[in-house]
Amino acid sequence: MSPRGSDSNAPKPAPDVYVALLFVAIAALTAGCVFLVLELNKYDWTLAP
Repeated sequence: MSPRGSDSNAPKPAPDVYVALLFVAIAALTAGCVFLVLELNKYDWTLAP
């Protein structure tokens, strides 16, 4: 059941600047992880079992 007073035909709110900042943060974290792996590979880094 949907909450009382909700209208399924109501327009959804448009993304604002905070949503854009979330995507920027996710991209920065992903890029940081990729660069960390690339740097560790210079030192023959492997995952320990």
